[in-house]
Amino acid sequence: MGAVAKKKNENNRENDSDRRRVIGKDNVAEAQSDEEVYPSGVTSHSCSDSESDSDYLDSSEDGEFEGNQSPVESGAEDSDSFDDEDDDKTGNDSGLSGDEQGNSDENKSSEQPQGGEESDSSEDEVAPRNTIGNVPLEWYKDEEHIGYDITGKKLKKKERQDKLDAFLASADDSKNWRKIYDEYNDEEVELTKHEARLLKRLLKGKAPHADFDPYAPYVDWFKWDDAIHPLSNAPEPKRRFTPSKWEAKKVAKLVRAIREGRIKFDKPKEESQVYDLWAGESSSPTKKSGHLAYIPAPKPKLPGLEESYNPPPEYIPTQEEINSYQLMNEEDCPKFIPRRYTSMRNIPAYDNAVKDTFERCLDLYLCPRVRKKRLNIDPESLKPKLPSRRDLKPYPITCYLEYKGHKGAVTSISTDTSGQWIASGSSDGTVRVWEVATCRCLRIWEIGEVVKHVAWNPLPELPILAIVVGADVLVLNTGLGSEEDQKQVEELLQVGAATSLDDKTPSVSWIQDDRYRYGAIKLQHFKTVSSVEWHRKGDYLSTVMPADILYLSIVVYLSKRLTQRVPFKLHGLPVTSVFHPTRSIFFIATKKNVRVYDLLKQKLVKKLETGLREVSSIAIHPAGDNVIVGSKEGKLSWFDMDLSSQPFRTLTCHPKDITNVAFHRSYPLFASCSDDCTAYVFHGMVYSDLNQNPLIVPLEILRGHSSSNGRGILDCKFHPRQPWLFTAGADSLIKLYCH
Repeated sequence: MGAVAKKKNENNRENDSDRRRVIGKDNVAEAQSDEEVYPSGVTSHSCSDSESDSDYLDSSEDGEFEGNQSPVESGAEDSDSFDDEDDDKTGNDSGLSGDEQGNSDENKSSEQPQGGEESDSSEDEVAPRNTIGNVPLEWYKDEEHIGYDITGKKLKKKERQDKLDAFLASADDSKNWRKIYDEYNDEEVELTKHEARLLKRLLKGKAPHADFDPYAPYVDWFKWDDAIHPLSNAPEPKRRFTPSKWEAKKVAKLVRAIREGRIKFDKPKEESQVYDLWAGESSSPTKKSGHLAYIPAPKPKLPGLEESYNPPPEYIPTQEEINSYQLMNEEDCPKFIPRRYTSMRNIPAYDNAVKDTFERCLDLYLCPRVRKKRLNIDPESLKPKLPSRRDLKPYPITCYLEYKGHKGAVTSISTDTSGQWIASGSSDGTVRVWEVATCRCLRIWEIGEVVKHVAWNPLPELPILAIVVGADVLVLNTGLGSEEDQKQVEELLQVGAATSLDDKTPSVSWIQDDRYRYGAIKLQHFKTVSSVEWHRKGDYLSTVMPADILYLSIVVYLSKRLTQRVPFKLHGLPVTSVFHPTRSIFFIATKKNVRVYDLLKQKLVKKLETGLREVSSIAIHPAGDNVIVGSKEGKLSWFDMDLSSQPFRTLTCHPKDITNVAFHRSYPLFASCSDDCTAYVFHGMVYSDLNQNPLIVPLEILRGHSSSNGRGILDCKFHPRQPWLFTAGADSLIKLYCH
């Protein structure tokens, strides 16, 4: 076998010399470094430092390769591609003949076994193994060898290569990352692809073999399908149901031994009668107080570093501080001044011992102690659970349109039943009618005085306006509607003989006013009128005169030219009045309360106690069972007529006076406007179930108006069909807020 190996080595050296001659002088060094092969099939590598090899392997594992390839696979692919390039370079570019190239390929294939595994065809190819066992290598550090092989020969140490040369050699070797230094045998070992994959899986904490499944499904070897009997179908033996005589004999024997005293039990250990000397009164379980609610006395303050006989230097006051203590009051002066002593023998008696004990006794005797029960309640649990605002849409959120044209503050606005037109009155003495969708001003009437209030007739076939100007109320024809509607309006606005149901002298003078284009009637009162409201039938309207004591409120029957003073005695000056939306009930709001009257029976039905400083406005829910009242202190009160005469809920929302409140006709919305230039929109759901309270949720704060002469938003009204809100401000603007 040795002769065969020697002959093979000679053939290899001849082939190498032939290939070097053909490659050329420039590629001799490269060919030598690439083609020099050990007999065991491991490529030579000049670097012998184990630390550099391990570091290089770690760096490859940490992801220093290109792309998202794993370190081992990328290294393996690089090495394979490098070998292919070497094969192409030596096979194609060298210019060898076919026979020579075939011989070199045969020699190369004989040198490198398939699969990267070691070949054991001859004894010379097997590397010598160190057989020193568990002997540490430190014992051989001063020797020229590192151990002995299997035949007993010394294994000589290899010469160490310069680290710079080793680094340059490793940079040129593409397979360097797969080489590790075996310190035990003083050689370098090249890992195969399979071994590199195993190392990679071990470093990731996985099983070495990829075929191993750590989460294999459980295999139940017993078939439980259609199993109605246990594993053993044998009947239960009789001995399981009869008492055991052997157990009875054993128990009788033990009982006999206990009675004779041959079996003795351990006596219970007596607990030592010890007690905590420093425990307080509350900690002693045997303490029995003379009364039920026993409260232990508070413990005195324990001594600290200041009371030490050798305190730290920072606790000892200087002489200047001691002198300042003498100038202080007795209450402010510290009761104890720290001092330092060399030993405990030098500590004198405490001067104030008797005094402190006496004060302690006084504190215990005179200090009252009361047991108070405190409820641990989470404050978040007290808050009402309100629905999300997204679920309560639609409601007005942002300003969509602005109606510009007035030169003074817009004091009042009103929308018609169809929602197509809106009327506004201003302090500049004009009344305007706007088209809601286009902001177009359709009509302008010059009144000449400050317009306090405007109200549109609720009937769509009667397009007339009620306007409050000083002591007069103008019933104005707007000129809108069809020809039939205009004929009906002209007949209605013809002044005849006016009568009064109260006495012979009429309380209101009916005057035909021809100054306006489409005709109007002036209802002249004796005092200044503050507001006017229409009845749901469109034939009645009520006016409020807060300055007149006799004629506080008057109801006008338009078609029959009748006027009647409200036959009720009011305690206080009225602020505003409103009709019930479905019943013959009349609401009159005074400064302190709201009075509810039945017009048919002519008696007081209910009195709502607001508890507010001064009422400013009132609005009735479309169902008629709930009322909201605004005040000049920024509070909004919700009344449930079926529940109580007291407010169901009082909301403090505005910092300034609330000027008006309004309900939506079809949506569960209500709003309030104030002089603080804001309008609050609320969700107010009223349920048909009388056992369920109304749901009130604040939704949005609408801003956009500017303050003028201390006034903000003077009036607000909802669109009759859409969830839109109109606001009239002191800045001469009318804004439309949409969802």
